[in-house]
Amino acid sequence: MKRKYNIVILLLIIIVLVFSCSLFPRNNDIASVKSEDQLLHFSKSSNYYREDFNLFEKILMLPFSVFYNESYIYDVQPQWDDVNVVEEDASGVVYSTDSVSSKDYSKTNIQVQGVDEADIVKTDGDYIYSLSNNDVVITNVKDPANIKVESKINEKIPEDLILYKDKLVIISTNNGHDYGENNTIVSIYDISDKANPKKIKSFELYEPYYTTRCIDNKLYVFSSGYLREKNDKVVRDYKEDNKVKELSLNKIKYLKNSPNNIQTLIAEVDLNDLDKEIDLNSYLIDISNGYISENNIYLINEEYNHNENVKPFDLFGPKGIFVVFEDFEFSYDEVTTIYKFNINKNKGVLYSAKTDVEGSTINQYSMDEKDGNLRIALDSSEGSRIAIFDDKLHLLGETENVAPDEEMRATRFVGDKAYLVTYETTDPLFVVDLSNVKDPKILGELKIPGYSTYLHPYDDTHLIGIGVETEEIINRDEFGEVISSRSIVTGMKMSLFDVSDVNNPRQLAQTTIGDSRTVSAVLTNPKALLFSKEKELIAIPVNNYQEDFSIEDYEDGDDITEAFVDYNKPYISEGYFVYNINLEDGFKLKGVINHEKSELTRYNRNSKLLRGLYIEDDLFTVSEEAIKVNKLDNLDEISKLSLKGDK
Repeated sequence: MKRKYNIVILLLIIIVLVFSCSLFPRNNDIASVKSEDQLLHFSKSSNYYREDFNLFEKILMLPFSVFYNESYIYDVQPQWDDVNVVEEDASGVVYSTDSVSSKDYSKTNIQVQGVDEADIVKTDGDYIYSLSNNDVVITNVKDPANIKVESKINEKIPEDLILYKDKLVIISTNNGHDYGENNTIVSIYDISDKANPKKIKSFELYEPYYTTRCIDNKLYVFSSGYLREKNDKVVRDYKEDNKVKELSLNKIKYLKNSPNNIQTLIAEVDLNDLDKEIDLNSYLIDISNGYISENNIYLINEEYNHNENVKPFDLFGPKGIFVVFEDFEFSYDEVTTIYKFNINKNKGVLYSAKTDVEGSTINQYSMDEKDGNLRIALDSSEGSRIAIFDDKLHLLGETENVAPDEEMRATRFVGDKAYLVTYETTDPLFVVDLSNVKDPKILGELKIPGYSTYLHPYDDTHLIGIGVETEEIINRDEFGEVISSRSIVTGMKMSLFDVSDVNNPRQLAQTTIGDSRTVSAVLTNPKALLFSKEKELIAIPVNNYQEDFSIEDYEDGDDITEAFVDYNKPYISEGYFVYNINLEDGFKLKGVINHEKSELTRYNRNSKLLRGLYIEDDLFTVSEEAIKVNKLDNLDEISKLSLKGDK
């Protein structure tokens, strides 16, 4: 009898522990790693998931999880870009300014004013900086009729460029370097003499490259990956100016009671004072998306969490304590963890706050900051919604869920409005009012076929959507019941929306591009878009495949866009589609500038049309093989330069 009482008492103690954990969450304050043994312990820890844990098993394992901090979750794979002056066009669309120039030239299409993003092509109005295989090519374009290669910089695998005054930052990767992993290599060149660029600083991070930003004179480089071990020690090395250095333990931070064997490195560089050492910090967090404003960095991780259909209070229901012996069904929720860092001009990047929220994002445009508040668009099994958090990441308000059976495809924040695109068989465009941060509301909805993957402001009351046109094909049995369905891609499309009446958005114009063999980098990378309201110009790179493209629309929600873009077939032509755009006439195709691939690179999917840009009244289209110059008004060719020769 006494033993039976002891069992009951033990179970009651466990129940109290359960409630303690739920009522008093663990402290997630950040701390520095204290020893190499502690860091090695984190490196050997792993997050894992098992489907067959029932509530009784988890309660029995609770004391172990309290001491060893194991969490039964598994990671979602990542989905996952001289600013001295940053300008806006008349529509309020933000573009970076790569350097000061009196010429009228296009800038990189970026998300946040004052925050430049790395890209594969940059210009200062007199020179174009572009990637060509393993070279960075500096092309003199002062005379459009006689452009010439000024110099080439050879890097291992160049990925991105940042242009700041007379400095060119090249971010490259090194596959299979130290410790057999991808590393992030940053090389900074003095390009005051374009014919003879000189490397003046370099550093190498022993993690894969993630993204880069430049704010005023500060460069921020992010890399992320698993902690690496060598000789039973965690590798803390990095290189600066070819010297191997070791990151001190106090520069490696972790969230208490949340061990992780993945680190995210943030390197800060003062481009005005390259004699200073880089400021490098490591955070033991995983990331799958990120958004960066002028004052804050938001890094997020998305995971699947599993929940059983029993609440702690059920333990005191009619079945009492014996409920723990029953098996319960589990559901799987996608949970987004948001990590906020402040950008302090004197103290560098400082960890600020953390919160968890149900749902997932789709890309960096799912987030936005206004008046110190974070607005984030989230997709979950219950639908799509927008949540607003204050500067401490406390929830202020959120919209209702919309389109529960559809997947979120595109989001954009413009002032006090947000726009959501979801998709199942049609493309609903939702208009959201965010003016009351405590009570944001869904206002209007427009349904059209297909869906947009990117939304771009035309002006304050009009929006451009770029995406995919689709057609649903339904197969029925002899009784008329649906037995299967699939979606056929019938082409790309661009749409122009009037959102002046927020309760009744409408489509002003639409154009279909190509057919089921047509795809564009714009679908997944907005930097490939060239747009100017003043010049009535919109242009995108387009690839055409040899074979038609179609994919079945399975119940598990396969992503048509990703499959479409990653279609594993060689494409046969590359072109740059140039349109006039205005509110009266919509889209009118001016012409196509072709960049046919040579026989040597025809089936090399890495050789491709990169970007289009304008300087004054001339249009420059840049591929890895050539640069073409055409008049902007009639697209007559002015000149062409091959980039394949040696320099």
